[in-house]
Amino acid sequence: MNPDQVAITSELHTLRDYIRWAVSAFHQHQVWFGHGHVTAWDEASQLVLNAVHLPWDTDPAVLDARLTQTEKERVLDYLHQRVELRRPLPYITGEAWFMGLPFHVDERVLIPRSPIAQLIETGFEPWLRPGSVNRILDLCTGSGCIGIACAYAFEEAEVDLADISTDALEVAQRNIERHQLGDRVSARQGDLFENLQGERYDLIVSNPPYVDADDLASMPAEYQHEPGLALGSGDDGLDITRRILREAADHLTDEGLLVVEVGNSEVHLMQAYPELPLIWVELDAGGNGVFTITAAELRAHAALL
Repeated sequence: MNPDQVAITSELHTLRDYIRWAVSAFHQHQVWFGHGHVTAWDEASQLVLNAVHLPWDTDPAVLDARLTQTEKERVLDYLHQRVELRRPLPYITGEAWFMGLPFHVDERVLIPRSPIAQLIETGFEPWLRPGSVNRILDLCTGSGCIGIACAYAFEEAEVDLADISTDALEVAQRNIERHQLGDRVSARQGDLFENLQGERYDLIVSNPPYVDADDLASMPAEYQHEPGLALGSGDDGLDITRRILREAADHLTDEGLLVVEVGNSEVHLMQAYPELPLIWVELDAGGNGVFTITAAELRAHAALL
């Protein structure tokens, strides 16, 4: 340890000490909170607790417990990664939560944060037609969090997780195994629908790359740790979304539904397809840029695409 670290570990002793110190460090270095927590205290608490192998919902009485020297050094290492290297906390801990479910994450995949979670919670009502859902596709799956959450929401459905990145699919496969869903959830490699010829789904859900060039250039340093392949999609952020709109109808059942997140690029999409009957979902818990469209509407407006 350097002299500063020796001084810190000699003066700070309890979990509460290190959480307070981490909060100060976050404010001093102006770290960005966009990958799971919205306050410095919540993020500092999670960082320190995880470093000493305690769960996030640990009894607050434990905060006055003293740390061993090894634990203090691990907290310092985590803080160095978070403050100096600007690594998002889920990459440091190797875990992120989505819809109350834990997922393994690392730099091969985006950190789960999609507002599509709000639609999964309601079974995609009222946009998804009534009745059983037999097959679901999570396109551009990354960690697999959306598709796996859908598998929990639709207990009889078979779910495919598709991604162009073999690295991402290794993470997705790890999460399939973590949730013991290998009998219903499968990882499929390919460029969008490339290796899904003849496959049809009742529901296709996608959180594709959609960040436009201007937003990509101005993103905080924390986002530079995420795979660029999963973020940018051309000048207006819609290169991949255009392809999804053109090709999805061939992979939806007659009453199937397409759900796509495009974030801030929704303004570009509305300008590009003003006559396409996209339904923009009101997201009560926050977020923007999620639309739905049915298979019938996609086929009826194929000429626009």
